[in-house]
Amino acid sequence: MTFARVLRGASILVPIGNVLMFVEALGRVGMTDRASVYWAARSTLVHRPEDFPVFDRAFDVFWDHAHSSAFLEDEETIKITLATDDDDDDDGADDDQAGELNDDPTLTLRFSATEVLRNKDFGAYDESELELAQQLMTRLRFAGPPRRSHRFHSSSRGSRPDLRATLRSAIGAGGEPIRRYWQEPGDRLRRLVLLLDVSGSMEPYARAMLRFVHAAVAGRQRVEAFSLGTRLTRVTKELNSRDPDLALRQASQRVQDWSGGTRLGECLRRFNDEWGVRGLARGSIVVILSDGWDRGDPTVLGEQMCRLQRVTHDLIWVNPLKVTPGYAPLARGMAAALPYVDHFVEGHSLAAMEELANVIAGASTRRS
Repeated sequence: MTFARVLRGASILVPIGNVLMFVEALGRVGMTDRASVYWAARSTLVHRPEDFPVFDRAFDVFWDHAHSSAFLEDEETIKITLATDDDDDDDGADDDQAGELNDDPTLTLRFSATEVLRNKDFGAYDESELELAQQLMTRLRFAGPPRRSHRFHSSSRGSRPDLRATLRSAIGAGGEPIRRYWQEPGDRLRRLVLLLDVSGSMEPYARAMLRFVHAAVAGRQRVEAFSLGTRLTRVTKELNSRDPDLALRQASQRVQDWSGGTRLGECLRRFNDEWGVRGLARGSIVVILSDGWDRGDPTVLGEQMCRLQRVTHDLIWVNPLKVTPGYAPLARGMAAALPYVDHFVEGHSLAAMEELANVIAGASTRRS
Protein backbone atom coordinates (compact mmCIF):
# COMPACT_ATOMS: atom_id res chain seq x y z
CA MET A 1 0.00 0.00 0.00
CA THR A 2 2.87 2.37 0.77
CA PHE A 3 4.51 1.63 -2.57
CA ALA A 4 1.22 2.40 -4.34
CA ARG A 5 1.09 5.77 -2.56
CA VAL A 6 4.66 6.45 -3.65
CA LEU A 7 3.73 5.75 -7.27
CA ARG A 8 0.72 8.06 -7.04
CA GLY A 9 3.00 10.76 -5.65
CA ALA A 10 5.14 10.29 -8.75
CA SER A 11 2.07 11.02 -10.92
CA ILE A 12 1.43 7.38 -11.90
CA LEU A 13 -2.25 6.44 -11.88
CA VAL A 14 -2.72 3.41 -9.61
CA PRO A 15 -6.37 2.42 -8.98
CA ILE A 16 -7.23 0.48 -5.84
CA GLY A 17 -8.16 -2.56 -7.94
CA ASN A 18 -4.59 -2.77 -9.24
CA VAL A 19 -3.25 -2.57 -5.69
CA LEU A 20 -5.39 -5.56 -4.72
CA MET A 21 -4.05 -7.48 -7.73
CA PHE A 22 -0.51 -6.63 -6.62
CA VAL A 23 -1.21 -7.90 -3.10
CA GLU A 24 -2.62 -11.14 -4.53
CA ALA A 25 0.42 -11.53 -6.76
CA LEU A 26 2.75 -11.07 -3.76
CA GLY A 27 0.83 -13.82 -1.98
CA ARG A 28 1.83 -16.17 -4.80
CA VAL A 29 5.44 -15.14 -5.51
CA GLY A 30 6.46 -14.04 -2.01
CA MET A 31 8.45 -10.95 -0.97
CA THR A 32 11.99 -12.29 -0.82
CA ASP A 33 13.00 -12.45 -4.48
CA ARG A 34 13.58 -8.99 -5.96
CA ALA A 35 12.92 -10.00 -9.58
CA SER A 36 9.62 -11.71 -8.72
CA VAL A 37 8.38 -8.72 -6.74
CA TYR A 38 9.50 -6.32 -9.48
CA TRP A 39 7.60 -8.10 -12.23
CA ALA A 40 4.57 -8.62 -10.00
CA ALA A 41 4.47 -4.86 -9.33
CA ARG A 42 5.17 -3.81 -12.90
CA SER A 43 2.55 -6.13 -14.43
CA THR A 44 -0.21 -5.03 -12.02
CA LEU A 45 0.51 -1.40 -11.16
CA VAL A 46 1.82 0.12 -14.42
CA HIS A 47 0.05 0.11 -17.77
CA ARG A 48 1.57 2.99 -19.75
CA PRO A 49 5.03 2.51 -21.31
CA GLU A 50 5.95 6.15 -20.59
CA ASP A 51 5.62 5.41 -16.84
CA PHE A 52 8.18 2.56 -16.84
CA PRO A 53 11.29 4.76 -16.21
CA VAL A 54 9.63 6.50 -13.24
CA PHE A 55 8.43 3.14 -11.92
CA ASP A 56 11.94 1.62 -12.16
CA ARG A 57 13.47 4.45 -10.16
CA ALA A 58 10.72 4.32 -7.54
CA PHE A 59 11.06 0.54 -7.17
CA ASP A 60 14.85 0.69 -6.77
CA VAL A 61 14.64 3.26 -4.00
CA PHE A 62 11.72 1.61 -2.28
CA TRP A 63 13.19 -1.90 -2.38
CA ASP A 64 16.56 -0.86 -1.02
CA HIS A 65 15.12 1.06 1.92
CA ALA A 66 11.52 0.14 2.60
CA HIS A 67 12.00 -3.61 2.03
CA SER A 68 15.29 -4.07 3.84
CA SER A 69 15.50 -6.82 6.44
CA ALA A 70 15.47 -4.24 9.23
CA PHE A 71 12.21 -2.83 7.93
CA LEU A 72 10.54 -6.22 7.71
CA GLU A 73 11.71 -7.46 11.11
CA ASP A 74 11.57 -4.32 13.27
CA GLU A 75 8.75 -2.52 11.41
CA GLU A 76 10.77 0.69 11.52
CA THR A 77 8.85 3.70 10.27
CA ILE A 78 10.24 4.98 6.98
CA LYS A 79 9.80 8.65 6.19
CA ILE A 80 8.99 9.22 2.52
CA THR A 81 10.18 12.46 0.93
CA LEU A 82 9.14 13.37 -2.60
CA ALA A 83 11.53 15.74 -4.39
CA THR A 84 11.20 17.24 -7.83
CA ASP A 85 13.71 16.18 -10.45
CA ASP A 86 15.28 18.51 -13.01
CA ASP A 87 16.53 17.34 -16.39
CA ASP A 88 19.69 19.42 -15.91
CA ASP A 89 20.78 17.67 -12.70
CA ASP A 90 24.31 16.26 -12.94
CA ASP A 91 25.44 12.84 -11.81
CA GLY A 92 27.19 14.30 -8.79
CA ALA A 93 23.90 15.40 -7.30
CA ASP A 94 22.51 11.88 -7.69
CA ASP A 95 25.58 10.41 -6.01
CA ASP A 96 25.15 12.79 -3.08
CA GLN A 97 21.53 11.75 -2.76
CA ALA A 98 22.51 8.09 -2.78
CA GLY A 99 25.07 8.71 -0.04
CA GLU A 100 22.50 10.45 2.11
CA LEU A 101 20.02 7.61 1.67
CA ASN A 102 22.55 5.06 2.97
CA ASP A 103 22.85 6.88 6.32
CA ASP A 104 19.34 8.26 6.69
CA PRO A 105 16.14 6.14 6.99
CA THR A 106 14.39 8.62 4.73
CA LEU A 107 13.06 7.35 1.42
CA THR A 108 13.63 10.04 -1.20
CA LEU A 109 11.87 9.67 -4.54
CA ARG A 110 12.71 12.05 -7.35
CA PHE A 111 10.07 12.61 -10.01
CA SER A 112 9.08 14.99 -12.77
CA ALA A 113 8.10 18.56 -11.87
CA THR A 114 4.90 18.24 -13.91
CA GLU A 115 2.81 17.25 -10.89
CA VAL A 116 4.11 20.24 -8.91
CA LEU A 117 3.41 22.54 -11.84
CA ARG A 118 -0.24 21.38 -12.04
CA ASN A 119 -1.05 23.01 -8.71
CA LYS A 120 1.30 26.00 -8.90
CA ASP A 121 -0.33 29.41 -9.18
CA PHE A 122 -0.09 30.95 -12.66
CA GLY A 123 1.10 34.19 -11.11
CA ALA A 124 4.30 32.48 -9.96
CA TYR A 125 5.21 30.96 -13.35
CA ASP A 126 8.41 31.83 -15.15
CA GLU A 127 8.87 31.65 -18.93
CA SER A 128 10.06 28.04 -18.98
CA GLU A 129 7.08 26.95 -16.88
CA LEU A 130 4.72 28.81 -19.20
CA GLU A 131 6.12 26.87 -22.15
CA LEU A 132 5.68 23.56 -20.32
CA ALA A 133 2.15 24.57 -19.33
CA GLN A 134 1.44 25.26 -23.01
CA GLN A 135 2.36 21.66 -23.85
CA LEU A 136 0.20 20.28 -21.05
CA MET A 137 -2.78 22.42 -22.05
CA THR A 138 -2.72 21.02 -25.58
CA ARG A 139 -3.70 17.64 -24.08
CA LEU A 140 -6.96 19.00 -22.68
CA ARG A 141 -10.18 18.17 -24.52
CA PHE A 142 -12.83 20.86 -24.88
CA ALA A 143 -15.82 18.85 -26.07
CA GLY A 144 -19.11 20.06 -24.64
CA PRO A 145 -22.44 18.24 -24.84
CA PRO A 146 -23.59 18.01 -28.48
CA ARG A 147 -26.58 19.78 -29.93
CA ARG A 148 -29.15 18.46 -32.40
CA SER A 149 -28.19 19.19 -36.01
CA HIS A 150 -30.56 20.13 -38.85
CA ARG A 151 -28.84 17.59 -41.09
CA PHE A 152 -30.23 14.05 -41.22
CA HIS A 153 -28.33 10.79 -41.51
CA SER A 154 -29.33 7.16 -42.03
CA SER A 155 -30.68 5.28 -39.06
CA SER A 156 -32.29 1.91 -38.38
CA ARG A 157 -35.13 3.61 -36.49
CA GLY A 158 -35.39 7.24 -37.53
CA SER A 159 -38.05 9.92 -37.32
CA ARG A 160 -38.69 10.21 -41.06
CA PRO A 161 -38.39 7.84 -44.07
CA ASP A 162 -35.33 7.98 -46.30
CA LEU A 163 -37.13 7.98 -49.66
CA ARG A 164 -33.99 8.00 -51.80
CA ALA A 165 -32.48 4.94 -50.12
CA THR A 166 -35.84 3.13 -50.08
CA LEU A 167 -36.42 3.69 -53.82
CA ARG A 168 -32.85 2.64 -54.64
CA SER A 169 -33.42 -0.61 -52.77
CA ALA A 170 -36.80 -1.12 -54.48
CA ILE A 171 -35.22 -0.93 -57.95
CA GLY A 172 -33.20 -4.01 -57.19
CA ALA A 173 -36.32 -5.82 -55.97
CA GLY A 174 -38.48 -5.32 -59.06
CA GLY A 175 -39.98 -2.05 -57.84
CA GLU A 176 -41.23 -3.44 -54.53
CA PRO A 177 -40.16 -1.46 -51.41
CA ILE A 178 -39.34 -4.61 -49.45
CA ARG A 179 -37.02 -2.78 -47.08
CA ARG A 180 -37.63 0.68 -45.72
CA TYR A 181 -34.89 3.10 -44.76
CA TRP A 182 -35.08 5.87 -42.17
CA GLN A 183 -33.33 9.08 -41.21
CA GLU A 184 -32.88 11.02 -38.00
CA PRO A 185 -31.20 14.32 -37.11
CA GLY A 186 -27.51 14.08 -36.29
CA ASP A 187 -25.46 15.74 -33.56
CA ARG A 188 -22.91 18.53 -33.85
CA LEU A 189 -20.47 20.14 -31.45
CA ARG A 190 -21.64 23.22 -29.62
CA ARG A 191 -19.65 26.35 -30.32
CA LEU A 192 -17.26 27.36 -27.55
CA VAL A 193 -16.74 31.11 -27.03
CA LEU A 194 -13.85 32.29 -24.83
CA LEU A 195 -13.69 35.87 -23.52
CA LEU A 196 -10.33 36.66 -21.86
CA ASP A 197 -9.86 39.70 -19.61
CA VAL A 198 -6.45 41.26 -20.45
CA SER A 199 -6.65 44.24 -18.08
CA GLY A 200 -3.93 45.25 -15.66
CA SER A 201 -5.44 43.39 -12.70
CA MET A 202 -5.36 40.16 -14.70
CA GLU A 203 -1.75 40.57 -15.89
CA PRO A 204 -0.28 37.82 -13.61
CA TYR A 205 -2.77 35.29 -15.01
CA ALA A 206 -3.52 36.54 -18.52
CA ARG A 207 -0.25 35.18 -19.96
CA ALA A 208 -1.08 31.60 -18.91
CA MET A 209 -4.78 31.91 -19.73
CA LEU A 210 -3.94 33.15 -23.23
CA ARG A 211 -2.09 29.88 -23.74
CA PHE A 212 -5.18 28.05 -22.54
CA VAL A 213 -7.31 29.96 -25.06
CA HIS A 214 -4.82 29.13 -27.83
CA ALA A 215 -4.94 25.42 -26.94
CA ALA A 216 -8.73 25.52 -27.25
CA VAL A 217 -8.75 27.42 -30.56
CA ALA A 218 -5.99 25.35 -32.18
CA GLY A 219 -7.24 21.98 -30.97
CA ARG A 220 -10.99 22.14 -31.50
CA GLN A 221 -13.43 23.20 -34.21
CA ARG A 222 -16.11 25.86 -33.65
CA VAL A 223 -14.16 27.94 -31.11
CA GLU A 224 -14.21 31.75 -31.00
CA ALA A 225 -11.86 33.86 -28.88
CA PHE A 226 -12.09 37.52 -27.79
CA SER A 227 -10.10 39.75 -25.46
CA LEU A 228 -11.77 42.08 -22.97
CA GLY A 229 -10.20 45.30 -21.72
CA THR A 230 -11.01 48.86 -22.62
CA ARG A 231 -12.25 47.45 -25.94
CA LEU A 232 -13.39 44.15 -27.40
CA THR A 233 -10.97 42.42 -29.79
CA ARG A 234 -11.60 39.25 -31.77
CA VAL A 235 -8.44 37.10 -31.81
CA THR A 236 -9.72 33.80 -33.23
CA LYS A 237 -7.79 34.16 -36.49
CA GLU A 238 -4.55 35.10 -34.74
CA LEU A 239 -4.72 32.11 -32.34
CA ASN A 240 -5.66 29.58 -35.00
CA SER A 241 -2.04 28.74 -35.80
CA ARG A 242 -0.64 25.42 -34.55
CA ASP A 243 2.63 27.18 -33.77
CA PRO A 244 2.13 28.56 -30.24
CA ASP A 245 4.90 31.16 -30.52
CA LEU A 246 3.48 32.55 -33.76
CA ALA A 247 -0.09 32.49 -32.44
CA LEU A 248 0.77 34.30 -29.20
CA ARG A 249 2.87 36.87 -31.03
CA GLN A 250 0.05 37.59 -33.48
CA ALA A 251 -2.50 37.87 -30.66
CA SER A 252 -0.27 40.25 -28.69
CA GLN A 253 0.09 42.49 -31.73
CA ARG A 254 -3.65 42.40 -32.34
CA VAL A 255 -4.65 43.31 -28.75
CA GLN A 256 -3.91 47.01 -28.26
CA ASP A 257 -5.22 47.37 -24.69
CA TRP A 258 -3.12 44.69 -22.98
CA SER A 259 -2.63 45.42 -19.22
CA GLY A 260 -4.84 48.51 -19.49
CA GLY A 261 -8.16 49.40 -17.90
CA THR A 262 -11.32 47.32 -17.73
CA ARG A 263 -14.80 48.06 -19.03
CA LEU A 264 -16.41 44.65 -18.94
CA GLY A 265 -19.95 45.96 -19.31
CA GLU A 266 -19.18 47.97 -22.45
CA CYS A 267 -17.20 45.12 -23.98
CA LEU A 268 -20.00 42.64 -23.35
CA ARG A 269 -22.51 45.13 -24.79
CA ARG A 270 -20.52 45.26 -28.02
CA PHE A 271 -20.13 41.47 -28.05
CA ASN A 272 -23.88 40.99 -27.63
CA ASP A 273 -24.78 43.59 -30.25
CA GLU A 274 -22.29 42.55 -32.94
CA TRP A 275 -21.73 38.83 -32.38
CA GLY A 276 -23.37 37.13 -29.40
CA VAL A 277 -27.10 37.75 -29.55
CA ARG A 278 -27.02 37.82 -33.36
CA GLY A 279 -25.95 34.18 -33.46
CA LEU A 280 -22.43 33.51 -32.18
CA ALA A 281 -23.53 32.83 -28.60
CA ARG A 282 -26.89 31.19 -29.33
CA GLY A 283 -26.81 27.64 -27.99
CA SER A 284 -23.07 28.01 -27.31
CA ILE A 285 -20.93 27.49 -24.24
CA VAL A 286 -19.53 30.91 -23.28
CA VAL A 287 -16.54 31.09 -20.92
CA ILE A 288 -15.45 34.42 -19.37
CA LEU A 289 -11.96 34.40 -17.84
CA SER A 290 -11.75 37.43 -15.57
CA ASP A 291 -11.18 38.48 -11.95
CA GLY A 292 -14.34 40.61 -12.07
CA TRP A 293 -12.67 43.98 -11.44
CA ASP A 294 -14.49 46.55 -13.57
CA ARG A 295 -14.16 50.34 -13.77
CA GLY A 296 -17.42 50.73 -15.63
CA ASP A 297 -21.01 50.85 -14.45
CA PRO A 298 -21.92 47.51 -12.77
CA THR A 299 -25.55 47.99 -13.85
CA VAL A 300 -24.48 47.81 -17.48
CA LEU A 301 -22.50 44.62 -16.79
CA GLY A 302 -25.48 43.02 -15.08
CA GLU A 303 -27.79 43.90 -17.99
CA GLN A 304 -25.39 42.48 -20.58
CA MET A 305 -24.82 39.30 -18.57
CA CYS A 306 -28.59 38.84 -18.42
CA ARG A 307 -28.83 39.23 -22.21
CA LEU A 308 -25.98 36.80 -22.73
CA GLN A 309 -27.35 34.13 -20.41
CA ARG A 310 -30.71 34.11 -22.19
CA VAL A 311 -29.15 32.93 -25.47
CA THR A 312 -26.32 30.65 -24.30
CA HIS A 313 -26.44 26.97 -23.46
CA ASP A 314 -24.14 27.58 -20.49
CA LEU A 315 -22.36 30.64 -19.16
CA ILE A 316 -19.16 29.90 -17.22
CA TRP A 317 -17.10 32.44 -15.28
CA VAL A 318 -13.47 31.55 -14.48
CA ASN A 319 -11.97 33.68 -11.70
CA PRO A 320 -8.31 33.08 -10.67
CA LEU A 321 -8.95 34.83 -7.34
CA LYS A 322 -11.65 32.37 -6.26
CA VAL A 323 -9.06 30.04 -4.72
CA THR A 324 -7.90 32.77 -2.28
CA PRO A 325 -8.80 31.87 1.34
CA GLY A 326 -11.76 33.92 2.48
CA TYR A 327 -12.56 35.10 -1.04
CA ALA A 328 -15.99 36.62 -1.58
CA PRO A 329 -17.28 38.17 -4.84
CA LEU A 330 -17.38 41.69 -3.41
CA ALA A 331 -15.95 43.50 -6.45
CA ARG A 332 -18.73 45.51 -8.12
CA GLY A 333 -18.34 43.81 -11.46
CA MET A 334 -18.20 40.29 -10.05
CA ALA A 335 -21.17 40.91 -7.75
CA ALA A 336 -23.23 42.25 -10.66
CA ALA A 337 -22.35 39.34 -12.98
CA LEU A 338 -22.58 36.39 -10.58
CA PRO A 339 -26.42 36.06 -10.52
CA TYR A 340 -26.35 35.26 -14.25
CA VAL A 341 -23.44 32.78 -14.17
CA ASP A 342 -24.23 29.06 -14.52
CA HIS A 343 -20.83 27.82 -13.31
CA PHE A 344 -18.38 29.83 -11.18
CA VAL A 345 -14.99 28.06 -11.15
CA GLU A 346 -11.34 28.64 -10.24
CA GLY A 347 -8.69 29.50 -12.81
CA HIS A 348 -5.37 29.90 -11.04
CA SER A 349 -3.53 26.71 -12.07
CA LEU A 350 -3.27 23.86 -14.55
CA ALA A 351 -5.37 21.69 -12.25
CA ALA A 352 -8.08 24.36 -12.31
CA MET A 353 -7.93 24.45 -16.12
CA GLU A 354 -8.36 20.67 -16.19
CA GLU A 355 -11.42 21.06 -13.98
CA LEU A 356 -12.71 23.75 -16.33
CA ALA A 357 -12.39 21.31 -19.24
CA ASN A 358 -14.48 18.85 -17.21
CA VAL A 359 -17.10 21.53 -16.55
CA ILE A 360 -17.25 22.31 -20.27
CA ALA A 361 -17.61 18.62 -21.08
CA GLY A 362 -20.53 18.25 -18.70
CA ALA A 363 -21.96 21.75 -18.96
CA SER A 364 -25.63 20.83 -18.79
CA THR A 365 -26.60 21.38 -15.15
CA ARG A 366 -26.99 25.03 -14.25
CA ARG A 367 -25.70 26.45 -11.00
CA SER A 368 -28.40 26.81 -8.37
